[in-house]
Amino acid sequence: MKLYIAAIFSFLFFAAEAQETIPANIYDLKVPARNGGVIDLAQYKGKKILIVNTPTEAFNNPKYTELESFYKQYKDKVVVIAVLDDDFGPAPGDSKVHSPVNKDYKVSFPMSAKVFVKGDNMTPVYHWLTEMKYNHLKDTEVKWDFQKYLINEQGQLVAVFDPKVKMNSPDVLAAIEN
Repeated sequence: MKLYIAAIFSFLFFAAEAQETIPANIYDLKVPARNGGVIDLAQYKGKKILIVNTPTEAFNNPKYTELESFYKQYKDKVVVIAVLDDDFGPAPGDSKVHSPVNKDYKVSFPMSAKVFVKGDNMTPVYHWLTEMKYNHLKDTEVKWDFQKYLINEQGQLVAVFDPKVKMNSPDVLAAIEN
């Protein structure tokens, strides 16, 4: 009986602890950086932030080029942060063997270390982005690589863009310009 009670207490303790790691404010979150250290979202307070989950493999390499081009053009209006993940495999019907993307990814925007954007091990940033109880906009699910989450200058989630939406789409550009 004591073991049973201890197990329940441990479960409740860890479940409560997990909830406490997700702050109400996006600026209280950090994600490990690809090259060491952390990306502290507080440093972008007062700026728009576009968080995009990206693959660690070269499955969608042209999309990195598209994202970099967008960042260079709009970096005075929005900070792009790529969050590396391997939650998705190759695109359906893609039978090619892929090699890892060049080590430097040929991008100038911040990149996280590899984290989970889905499932039980989801990084706290993605809990905040995908759960209405934290972001106060809506519940979402990360559908695939290159899904985009736009945070406004006040730290509020204001838009979620499907992975298929291109960076130069009118919807993305209008949200950045507002």
